[in-house]
Amino acid sequence: MSDRAVADPSADKASSDLGSDRSDQITRRGFALLGRGIREQRLLFWVSVIGSVLFGFMTVADARVLGWATEHVIRPSFERGDVTEGALVAAIAMFMVVAVLRALGIVGRRLIGGIVYYRLVADTRRKVTRQYLTLPMSWHHRHPTGQLLSNANADVEGAWAVFMPLPMAIGVIAMLVAAIYEMVRTDLVLTLVGLVVFPALFVINVFYQRWLSPKVAYAQSLRGSVSAVAHESFDGALVVKSLGRETDETDRFRDVSHELRDANIAVGRIRSIFDPLLEVLPNIGILLVILLGVGRVASGAADPGDVVSVAYLFTVVAFPVRAIGWVLGELPRSVVSWERVRSVLDERGSMDYGDGSLAGAGAVALGVRDVTFRYADSERDVLKGIDLEVEPGQVVAVVGATGSGKSTLTSLLTRLVDPQAGSILVDDRDIRDLTHDDLARTIAVVPQGTFLFDDSVRENVTLGGDFSDELVWDALRTVQAADFVAALADGLDAQLGERGTSLSGGQRQRLSLARALVRNPRLLVMDDATSAVDPEVEQRILRALAAHTADDNGPTVLVVAYRKATIALADEVVFLDDGVIADRGTHDELVARSADYRDLVNAYDQAREALS
Repeated sequence: MSDRAVADPSADKASSDLGSDRSDQITRRGFALLGRGIREQRLLFWVSVIGSVLFGFMTVADARVLGWATEHVIRPSFERGDVTEGALVAAIAMFMVVAVLRALGIVGRRLIGGIVYYRLVADTRRKVTRQYLTLPMSWHHRHPTGQLLSNANADVEGAWAVFMPLPMAIGVIAMLVAAIYEMVRTDLVLTLVGLVVFPALFVINVFYQRWLSPKVAYAQSLRGSVSAVAHESFDGALVVKSLGRETDETDRFRDVSHELRDANIAVGRIRSIFDPLLEVLPNIGILLVILLGVGRVASGAADPGDVVSVAYLFTVVAFPVRAIGWVLGELPRSVVSWERVRSVLDERGSMDYGDGSLAGAGAVALGVRDVTFRYADSERDVLKGIDLEVEPGQVVAVVGATGSGKSTLTSLLTRLVDPQAGSILVDDRDIRDLTHDDLARTIAVVPQGTFLFDDSVRENVTLGGDFSDELVWDALRTVQAADFVAALADGLDAQLGERGTSLSGGQRQRLSLARALVRNPRLLVMDDATSAVDPEVEQRILRALAAHTADDNGPTVLVVAYRKATIALADEVVFLDDGVIADRGTHDELVARSADYRDLVNAYDQAREALS
């Protein structure tokens, strides 16, 4: 168990690609992502930027008000020992106006900027989810569930994380320009002395991003690995606990978690080196301004208010540099996250549907014409030249050993996958010509694995469809589930819990059957869908289906079966062996002429007798 791979391939590739890119390439891809997000939320984004610009201008205005107050309120109070009431009221009023406008800017920047971020996340998450539902099952077979969860959750959030500081960064650029203009207007000499530190800040930022980018990208890729391992462990909790493998799974999760921990510590270590440098350099500029300013005030070359104003503006100028650094620091993570999300959105494996529909009602004829199928990662055909004709209303049992292609055939009949060659017809119409809705109305499948949602019995049967309670109860009666549902405390409103864990395996299978039957399909495909049901109950279910079909109310039925009593109820048996139809006929005919078939169907009874 501990030898299983834990990192998803797309994450490793994305982080590797990003780590090998130069800083300018990362920045270019990051700015392309910024442009995409701005276009998607153009109006709200620029509203947030306006709020940020307002905040920046009011911050600079604060410096001017502070300088004015120093000259007209604070200095006279030291020189004359009193304060002019009008000057004091004016200073307070100016500070209040600036504070209110700056507060409005903060609200606009943070509130609207947050709305932009969450809208981008929500829209992209919906796109990813729609893409998951559009892509064929063959694509899903190649991608682990943990990776898909990471793409739709952590990667989507990471892709747009750069938009949290972005409006502020754009606004403070305006603040930076305004602050430098104000400093130059106030005292050119002090400004030039203070700005000496800015080339050093720029150089530090360049090295900071080059060193930080690949480590941030690697840490982001490991988030997907942790998600994949966690989902697999939780989803397989029954297997893990029943086989006593808790320690192994804990160790596996610990290993990948520690790897993520170490990657994040490496990122934090770099930030711990550069953040103090980015913090201290502007303060050095402020000290230089104050030291030189004292001399200029003493010589009469500058006023105290000018020195205070310029020194304060340098504290303001340090903030834009940090804010821009936050954006640049988020870009690597956003780029690698977006690459992972885009790898899903750019997939073109969707299944195209036609615009046709089937006329009439009732059971349909099924035709399988020279169908061949192989999986993308396989070198052999799972099904080879399958030809099969089923008359309307017939019950056909498909029998075969494990790996003979039974489940693959059911996936083809319900168009979860398409064959490489051949065609599948219902009432002489190729199922690829039908619309998606008409195909779903015509054919229902009850898969081998039963899945129930954490919802009521009614919702698990209807799945939100417009079906009356009478139809639901009728379907439950057909599958012999009405009695146990009626015995539940809330009947149809009873909550089943996650995956229906409050029910037995046979009860879950019967609800899955009812889910298919309530839709009144014209072709019902059952892939070993009664394996957990008691044989006697299974007989009653299949007889009820056969009775419906005999009354012209039921569907054509194709059932994957292995119990002799079940097989005997079928009008015809199709014997699959190594991907081909080895024989077909009634159960008695196949028992009489096929030793392989006889050995296979007898094996279950022999195993049961050996255990009894």
